[in-house]
Amino acid sequence: MAQRRRMAAAAIVAGLVFAACGDDEDTTSDTTSNTDATEETSAAGTDTTAAAGDQPFAGTTVTILSSIRDVEAERLNTAWESFEAESGIDIVHEGSATFEDDLKLRVAGGDAPDLAFVPQPGLLATLARDGKVIPLADTQAGVLENNGESWVGYGTVDGTYYAPPFGANIKSLVWYSPEAFTTAGYEIPTTWQGLLDLSQTIVDDGGTPWCVGAESGGATGWVLTDWTEDIMLRTAGPDVYDQWVNHEIPFNDPAVATALDQVGAIVKNDDFVVGGAQSIPSTTFQESPLGLLDNTCFLHRQANFIGNQFPEGTTKGPDGQVNAFFLPMVNEDDPKAMLGGGELIAAFTDRPEVAAVAAYLTSADYANERLKLGNWLTPNKAADISLITDPLELQFATLLAESDVFRFDGSDLMPGPVGAGSFWSEMVEWVVDAQDTATTLDNIEASWPA
Repeated sequence: MAQRRRMAAAAIVAGLVFAACGDDEDTTSDTTSNTDATEETSAAGTDTTAAAGDQPFAGTTVTILSSIRDVEAERLNTAWESFEAESGIDIVHEGSATFEDDLKLRVAGGDAPDLAFVPQPGLLATLARDGKVIPLADTQAGVLENNGESWVGYGTVDGTYYAPPFGANIKSLVWYSPEAFTTAGYEIPTTWQGLLDLSQTIVDDGGTPWCVGAESGGATGWVLTDWTEDIMLRTAGPDVYDQWVNHEIPFNDPAVATALDQVGAIVKNDDFVVGGAQSIPSTTFQESPLGLLDNTCFLHRQANFIGNQFPEGTTKGPDGQVNAFFLPMVNEDDPKAMLGGGELIAAFTDRPEVAAVAAYLTSADYANERLKLGNWLTPNKAADISLITDPLELQFATLLAESDVFRFDGSDLMPGPVGAGSFWSEMVEWVVDAQDTATTLDNIEASWPA
């Protein structure tokens, strides 16, 4: 196993070194041949030990800035150790609690890192349009093959491909208690109407189906925007979702109103929500799923990362205290649409060792090393998800790999005044019934920058 890992890392290094040795004055014409050389070297598996022993980038350093810290940062360093040994590159990672601000300041001040893991495609677009990002063109073919067209799109700005994906998270999930479902005789629904019917059944049985909390300090309301995005993907489909996010249709389009009314069928129904709709803006999103543990509620829609909010010792997975299922589509046979997010690898310096690190970090070889360490998902469908030992994480990875459509969180793609502004605040007014659907959507549309 260790030898295979070393050979895989060395194959990537050898291919990238070969690519980097092309004519620097004509990088565009060399892109195809360099990519082919990388693929041929990896496929052949020859001379990889020699390439590894040579450490073609010995003595070089590549710096990375991200928002990843603490235990997660330690796992990053562990996962790329074999690549560092094969390549000779010293990868120096810095995690920041104020990543977005720090990255902007450092780029503007001429102190940019070599690479950054950027979680907002909008931020990537801003930096690229300012001429600060170096295109990583040689990764495009592999990303298209292994990650899909959507991820190529998220790394593309104004027709130029810049950034391959790194990690991912998924949001189209409903958390529940397997024991509570078994005791009550409930089954996991496979359609949106089935989910509504289950909610009503729980009420008829004397329970409250949903725990919902949207309080998040200055970001209060984002939970409700996630609900809206998820249902837009289901009622309107991915093409209309893209038009909505890109403002090719107005925010108050009838398709958006239809989706929001479907969200309201759950979150504005006082019988369906613990504490009623009025409690949602004052209930923290971190605390809201805890009702699953004592049957205060039976269902909670939230991303995979909410699992970290349960008390230490809580068992998770099919045989655990909490588990999660896919938020169903309108029809059982509709293509499975997954809402989520992730990071893009942006390069700020044009050196061959930087390109080598970026290519490795978006490869299945790196993904396999990182998956074994736990608590991480990859959008790379060539990765071996059987390496995941945690049953809940394996479910998440399988859902991501089997999704037919992946769409990035819409509010992260919208202009800041909308996606991190009016969309949040107007959804709070809507859920407490201070205004109707039409007024809410009209107000958000009016806030969209000219």
